[in-house]
Amino acid sequence: MATEWQWDETLFAGTAQYYRRGRLPYAPGLADMLADVLRLDGRGRLLDVGCGPGTLAVGLAHLFGEVAGVDPDPGMIAEARRWAEEAGVADKASWTRARAEEVPAGLGTFTAASFGQSFHWMRRDVVAATVRDMLRPGGVLLHISDVKPKDAAERPSVEGLPHPAIPHAAVTELVRDYLGPVRRAGRGVLPHGTPNDEATVFARAGFRGPEHHIAPGGQPLERSSDDIVARVFSMSLSAPHQFGDRRAEFEADLRNLLRRASPDELFSERQPATEVHIWRKAS
Repeated sequence: MATEWQWDETLFAGTAQYYRRGRLPYAPGLADMLADVLRLDGRGRLLDVGCGPGTLAVGLAHLFGEVAGVDPDPGMIAEARRWAEEAGVADKASWTRARAEEVPAGLGTFTAASFGQSFHWMRRDVVAATVRDMLRPGGVLLHISDVKPKDAAERPSVEGLPHPAIPHAAVTELVRDYLGPVRRAGRGVLPHGTPNDEATVFARAGFRGPEHHIAPGGQPLERSSDDIVARVFSMSLSAPHQFGDRRAEFEADLRNLLRRASPDELFSERQPATEVHIWRKAS
């Protein structure tokens, strides 16, 4: 296994079928907040880069005349098409299987471009410059992510909710027991994690900003053991293929762990807040 990480096509292989169930949605006020801040009126075009199964593109489609999603994983593109059909927005959505670094010029120009917790997987200077050139004058780049707790102590309390908290630390430890202590990603490993100095990259590419906005979280959520298993298998670091022929054994151990933590296999957690950094294309 390589020690110096490079992207490969197995990064999210096999995760798409688990993504929509396993990952939490963005905060419910995100679309309304963007509509208000950006004065979106159902016109314009959105480019969602690293779109996954269409989480942002489908969720924000009503704010634009067209949305275009780009992702290198074929499973994600298939899920995005399916989700757009279910949501009734397939007529205004298009999906392209490609790496962000290879976005075809034929997609045209856009009012806004979004990165939903995807930018860290890309050759960031290349992608930031490419997206800048695809934005219309006055266009905006949206860097969107959950507000993550710095450590376990900062996780929102589930006190007063009907079910136990998800045993995150125990789940993480079980994954490490099977896959080792160094984070896996595709065929390689990420001993130092992913980069996070997006502001430097966007400023270097010629964007102005950022404007920082938060859609509040905290809403109580009920999660089943099936949801949590799906969350684990939706992550690049614990994608199904990472376990090889021990996948079934791992899932059995995971389900036993969850059953011990909550005999009825139901858990409570709170919706995380969503933060948006808005970068504007310099004129």
